[in-house]
Amino acid sequence: MSEPSPAPAPGRRTAVVTGGGSGMGRAIVHRLAQDGHPVAIVDLDAGRAEAVAGEVREKGGEALAVGGVDVSDRAQVDAAMGRVGEDLGPVLVLVNNAGITGFREFLKINDEKWRRMMAVNLDGPFYCTQAVLPGMIEAGWGRIVNISSSSAQGGQQYMAHYVAAKAGLIGLTKSLALEFGPKGITVNTIPPGFIDTPMLRESERRGMFGGTVEDHTLRTPVRRPGRPEDIAAACAFLVSEEAGYVTGQIIGVNGGRNT
Repeated sequence: MSEPSPAPAPGRRTAVVTGGGSGMGRAIVHRLAQDGHPVAIVDLDAGRAEAVAGEVREKGGEALAVGGVDVSDRAQVDAAMGRVGEDLGPVLVLVNNAGITGFREFLKINDEKWRRMMAVNLDGPFYCTQAVLPGMIEAGWGRIVNISSSSAQGGQQYMAHYVAAKAGLIGLTKSLALEFGPKGITVNTIPPGFIDTPMLRESERRGMFGGTVEDHTLRTPVRRPGRPEDIAAACAFLVSEEAGYVTGQIIGVNGGRNT
């Protein structure tokens, strides 16, 4: 049996961030680039992906925009990961961040809505992870971070399809951690809680979580909403060399709202 190829030097491992064109994904891209990783932004919106890649390059980082990719389509995912490998090198860091949300009374969730939610939020990470794992196994080193949701821990009314998909992602994380830990690959999940993003503000506007952002801030132990950068900081640790003994974990970043 041949020996695994040596992993690139710490600080320069090609990273892929799905949904990296906005919100938490954009913050994660910037943090990983700041830490020295070449980063590929895989996003459905090609314009946003290129804009974020340009921001990284302006700061001296190395970034590749791979836009127009629907993570629920295996062929598109495989093509995207192949391009990243050719342009930046083997993918050794994967952040499964791309996702969609939705509010609907349970009895009004039809097959189409259910399947689309599962396709993006659960099938997407499945396809992306399968695409990059062979390279990680060959290198004997890899980091996978799945962005789930605190709603998967406590539930959320009118979001049964979203919560089910994100809960599935937590289960996937734990199973992969057990299977691939012996290969030098860690798999963890971050369930963000109450992060101030356009998605959160839209939920507030629609009155879907009861009260304003400010109302919920007063009920948050640290007395502020989260920032995308808070998620990026946790992600940066989980993909680092120092986090090699952390795997299969749910790393809540929620200001103490869920303990």
